[in-house]
Amino acid sequence: MPLLLSFMGILCLIVLIVWCKLDTFISFIVVSVGLGLACGLDIHRISDAIQKGIGSIMGSLVIILGFGAMLGRLIADSGAAQQITQSLVRLSGIRHIQWAMALSGFLVGLPMFYSAGFMVLMPLVFAVGASTKLPLLYLGIPVLSALSVAHGFLPPHPSATAIAQQLHADIGKTLLYGIIVGIPTIILSGIVFGRTLRKYKSVPNSSLLVVRLMEPQKLPGLALSLSAALMPLILLTATAVCGLIPGAAAVKKVIAFVGDPNMAMLISVLTGIYLLGLRMGRPMKALMKSLEDAFKGVAPVMLIIAGAGVFMQVMSEGGVNVYIARSLVHTSISPLVLGWGIAALIRVCTGSSTVAGLTTVGILLPLLQQSAIKPELMVLAIGAGSMTFSHVNDGGFWLFKEYFNLTIRQTFATWTIMETMVSVVGLLMVLLLNQIVL
Repeated sequence: MPLLLSFMGILCLIVLIVWCKLDTFISFIVVSVGLGLACGLDIHRISDAIQKGIGSIMGSLVIILGFGAMLGRLIADSGAAQQITQSLVRLSGIRHIQWAMALSGFLVGLPMFYSAGFMVLMPLVFAVGASTKLPLLYLGIPVLSALSVAHGFLPPHPSATAIAQQLHADIGKTLLYGIIVGIPTIILSGIVFGRTLRKYKSVPNSSLLVVRLMEPQKLPGLALSLSAALMPLILLTATAVCGLIPGAAAVKKVIAFVGDPNMAMLISVLTGIYLLGLRMGRPMKALMKSLEDAFKGVAPVMLIIAGAGVFMQVMSEGGVNVYIARSLVHTSISPLVLGWGIAALIRVCTGSSTVAGLTTVGILLPLLQQSAIKPELMVLAIGAGSMTFSHVNDGGFWLFKEYFNLTIRQTFATWTIMETMVSVVGLLMVLLLNQIVL
């Protein structure tokens, strides 16, 4: 019976989001209340579960997600993203331009949310295409595969960070393992696959995209741009790397402090405010208004995560996920593959990678807590599943289609295949890393 209730709850969630077009947060609350009542919980326990679910999942995420959005805005507004991309393209030359585009997407994608990174990088892709006369998809697919890897696998992005928090995974190790998994994934799904797309003669949609680039003399330097963009990566992985190296306890305490996710993001934003704002002559009042707008932009994502937290808490209070875990504990399927598969199924149905990832954690949490699988690898497996087979119910599908001015069939043959390759190659790399990491 609990398994049936869980299935019905997810089905209702899909119906409300996809067919009724109801707000995702409201859909999570409605389904959670219905699931709680079906499990025999009284209204007071359901109300307490709603408050506890929101508090437990958002308490440790607000700072990371909010500061992540602020840092991304600083990098976009200052021209640091433009400087990174143009410098890498200039240094690489035509022969290795795909590698430069992929690296640009990865470096810019680390501190920026997917939609923001897309909007910032697309003008640069089209500008490079116009100057080199190379096919736009040949240049764009490496950039977007790198953005997808950063979005699906790496903190401080919302889904990966929230999943890591629920599984009590180390953020630094998750980021480190995510980079190891992400590099071959980007190479195969971005560079290798991108080389097969020369036949598509994409013409940019001029009504949507006007290339407005800052003048070179107004851009921050490359070293400064990279320092600001990579600051979270450096600080978040510091603790993970430091733990492998013998050293003085006092030094390790300092590194542990700056490597704490909350402190790392605070330091990164403060550094960005100075390097990419005040140092370049931008007034503090304008900077703070820009950062305030950036935080507002991430609020809808936070609501989705909060709703998923409620759903997970109600499942826990009703004993649904414990029953599911007991049912699956003797299965021969690897938890990594199981997590990937459930996330992939929900992703295909709802179109949201964040909903897919967090709903999967809610279903499998008791099973994963008993598993010997490293939680950091589980974060990556679920993240990979949540990226699979993007199609017409995903906003990213239409964003790609319209900007590259493709037909729906062409979008399936390019974007959907690329996203699915990111998902499948990512899973294979996680399974391989699971054989190596002790």
